[in-house]
Amino acid sequence: MHFLSGLVFLPLVLKTVASSPNLQSRQGAVAFFQPSLNGGSQLDNAGDGFGEPLNVIISALSSPGVLTDAGILNWARSVNFSTECLDQHLGGPQTANLGDGNGFTNQTAEIREDFGNALLGTCLESLIGGNHFRYWRQNGPEANTGALFLARPNLNHTPEEAYPKRKKNLSENHTIAPNGYDVGRDALVASATSAPTSFGGVTYTATSETITGLLPVGSQGVNHGIALDGIVKLLTITIQ
Repeated sequence: MHFLSGLVFLPLVLKTVASSPNLQSRQGAVAFFQPSLNGGSQLDNAGDGFGEPLNVIISALSSPGVLTDAGILNWARSVNFSTECLDQHLGGPQTANLGDGNGFTNQTAEIREDFGNALLGTCLESLIGGNHFRYWRQNGPEANTGALFLARPNLNHTPEEAYPKRKKNLSENHTIAPNGYDVGRDALVASATSAPTSFGGVTYTATSETITGLLPVGSQGVNHGIALDGIVKLLTITIQ
């Protein structure tokens, strides 16, 4: 059946995702639209036919100032993430289809762990490994919610001797830890929700909800063959 009006249909669709009242329509707004209901996927395209899980969603019911590119970056800095080292991206962009009518689009940005130093800390992450997330914005003509979908792996540094027969660049110096997708998701959510966070004079509080049924359980179709527990965390972030 042709998808006629994503925004009109959204409140009904969301009832199939979870029963939480925070996922329902609020003054015409919704938290997000389920990508698979309009040809999208909760797995991005990491290449070779596999994907990484979009296992954190920043709700469109968050404060509007959080949902812009500058806003999500400032919030990320409040939980010790920042822009890539010297604004240099390592590796090719991944793509995702959020079911909003835009089809597959490149990641909006990749945000890396900064170890408490927003200026240069991500250079350390590039060298020794750490955590990062990619994000996409759901803003297409068929589901213009404004929600942000995060692919949230947890990385370990891979030593050079793991690849003895080939020369590597820095983008190959990292590998996902066992259970890394679930671990990375939970670490980010814990940082966001355990206490108010702040950066640049802005203070944030966040609440989290657990959603099942959006991601598969297990490793089928998942990049690096890493199994998932099937859980997506919905963060609603409020500026104080």
